[in-house]
This record gives sequence, C-alpha cells and structure tokens, in this order.
Amino acid sequence: MTRTYVIDGAEVTGLDSFWRVIGAAVNGPEGYFGRNLDSFADCLSGGFGTPDDRDFVIEWRDHELSRRALGREETVRRLRLRLERAHPLNRAAIQAELAQAEAGRGATVFDWLVDIMAERAPGALRLR
Repeated sequence: MTRTYVIDGAEVTGLDSFWRVIGAAVNGPEGYFGRNLDSFADCLSGGFGTPDDRDFVIEWRDHELSRRALGREETVRRLRLRLERAHPLNRAAIQAELAQAEAGRGATVFDWLVDIMAERAPGALRLR
C-alpha cells in the first residue's frame, strides 16, 4: 500500500526548514530524511532514512509558497555557503553558478529538490 507523506509548503521558509519538515513528515518529529542534497537523494533511493516499504508518495501542499521561499534569494545564499567550503578545484564551477543565480538565471533550491525527487523517486512527488 502506498504511503503518503505530506509537506506543508507554508512551513518551508528556507532549506533548513525543508530538512526539518521532510524529516518530520517521513519519520516523525525530529525525524531524519536528509540534511543536505546528497543525503536527501540517498534517502529517496534506499539509503538511511528511506521508508521501509519504499512505496511512498510525497505530497507537497502549497508548494508555491515553498517555491518562493526556496527561490533566488535562498539559492544565492546557499551557493555562497557552498563556495566558502568548496575544494579549490570546484570553486570556479560554483562561482559561475552563483553568478547565474545573482543575475536571476538558472535553477533554484526548489528546482534542485524537485529534480532530485524526479531522478531518485520518479513519480513520487505530487505538487499541490
């Protein structure tokens, strides 16, 4: 039987709150379902935190509110943080992505999350 996990888009005010909201939806209060993009992808495809039956749907209600909260401003902020911690060999690519984001172009944090869900759990995301 397919299990439905609900994300309340009004509770997603940035990427940090997304981790809290998705973790609670899937694994209860203080639950874990990733704390970075790589671990989130892993949880969606069988890693630690993945629902046991692996038959699930994520229903993202009021996703437009989340789309705004995880939009350009949050993307620029996240890319700046990533740039600070980046290995020197990765800095140029991140700087280019940051420049695009600052110019209002390219994928946003919301897009990153949706793309990961589409890739790692095809058909499991319902945007409402």
